[in-house]
Amino acid sequence: MTAKMKRREFMTLLGGAAAAWPVAARAQQPDRVRRIGVLINNVDNDPDALARLAALRKALRELGWDEGRNLQIDTRWGVDDDRIRRNAAELVALAPDVILANGPPPAMALQQATRSVPIVFVGVTDPVGMGIVQSLARPGGNATGFISAEFGLSLKWLEMLKEMAPGLRRVAVLRESSNPSGLAQFAAIQGVAPSFGVELSPLGVRDAGEIERDVGAFARPGNGGMIVTRIAETIAHRDAIIKAASQSRLPAVYPLRVFVTAGGLISYGPDVVDQYRRAAAYVDRILKGEKPADLPVQAPTKFALVINLKTAKALGLDVPPTLLARSDEVIE
Repeated sequence: MTAKMKRREFMTLLGGAAAAWPVAARAQQPDRVRRIGVLINNVDNDPDALARLAALRKALRELGWDEGRNLQIDTRWGVDDDRIRRNAAELVALAPDVILANGPPPAMALQQATRSVPIVFVGVTDPVGMGIVQSLARPGGNATGFISAEFGLSLKWLEMLKEMAPGLRRVAVLRESSNPSGLAQFAAIQGVAPSFGVELSPLGVRDAGEIERDVGAFARPGNGGMIVTRIAETIAHRDAIIKAASQSRLPAVYPLRVFVTAGGLISYGPDVVDQYRRAAAYVDRILKGEKPADLPVQAPTKFALVINLKTAKALGLDVPPTLLARSDEVIE
């Protein structure tokens, strides 16, 4: 073989190896770290909120997103509106690939802070009415997610309250007049109240003092019960609400399991932990290139009926066997 041929073969081999180097180098490089923000309208030591966040992390791991390898999660907590707005701006400034918002205040604060960063919300009752999305089927903007409940759920609360205490004729509905979602839930209950033979009394939930005073005044004539709507204000003041119901000996139906584990009588509502698992799938799809505008807003698929027998006994109530048979969890 001549020197010229050897040189030609060497250059050919060298060129092939050089072409292969980028491929090998890319194979050895770690995955690009994607960044997601989480904005939760709760305190950072709330057990229920921590359980939801753990479910999100677990679901993301199952989809191949591992913190410390290809994922970073930045979480911000807050209850009051000012802090939620500050946290929303702070998360947007971090330039995340997607942000998960828990509840209406975080979702709305994030949309005010950005119209480009994708948002996946959980626990929003009426995203169309609040202007977060254009429609459930075609969100149209930078947000999509999972509604917390349909207004028909409010009818179930009244039905269960009457099943638990058939003789009651008066029902207090805890909602906040400044919260459109609470007003809509109250309106749904109001529409069927006559068919159940009950008179409704709307009560506010601005602070613990108002709750204690108004619930106590409502309970004095007797023959009453209470429905707690699912809004940020009732969740934030749940301890005061449960205490007021106990002191006034009012049978009450709550929107979430966390009320019953804290001493409430009965709850019926969507499995929020399951919604966080489902939200992880939307986060995954967005990280892989899909747009929130093309992902339809989804309704709950799993609901839970939880009964506290200890509280029922303290109120002198016998839980109907029909309710016990339908329950998903009984606390004794």
